[in-house]
Amino acid sequence: MPLSPSDVPLVAGDLGGDGGGLPSCPSAATTAALRRAVYDLATGERRRRPPARLHVGLPGGRVRVLAADRTDLDAALRTDLLVTLLLAAWQDLDARPLVWLTRTGPLDLQDADAAWLSAARAAAAELGSGLVFVVVTRSGWWDPRSGTTRRWKRMRRR
Repeated sequence: MPLSPSDVPLVAGDLGGDGGGLPSCPSAATTAALRRAVYDLATGERRRRPPARLHVGLPGGRVRVLAADRTDLDAALRTDLLVTLLLAAWQDLDARPLVWLTRTGPLDLQDADAAWLSAARAAAAELGSGLVFVVVTRSGWWDPRSGTTRRWKRMRRR
């Protein structure tokens, strides 16, 4: 079942975790949205090692996607791209979008995570707003700022 802008995933308490990240118990709407992001990657991607992608929007709804493993992007350009994507997503959703990086590998800090997290923090500061940024793999999601994570052995449709 697709999420809609009325299921706004971010509530005020969702930015109360360590480092401005998610708290250990995010809101039910945020948890459902992030589970949907994991489910979409686990069931929708057929390649064994899909490329890293940055998503801005609402899982199951309107999402803008950017290739995240490009080597021609420096920190300033990543920030500018994220500002543009966030502004477009706010207009589309009339709600605060989520930002998630999909990739393969374990749920721990990798170079792409650090690069895009830095850009996301700079973009949020430029826009004067907080945001949810998580890393998503086929087995779960992880917030690198707070360490909050959820894992599944096997994703099933709800």
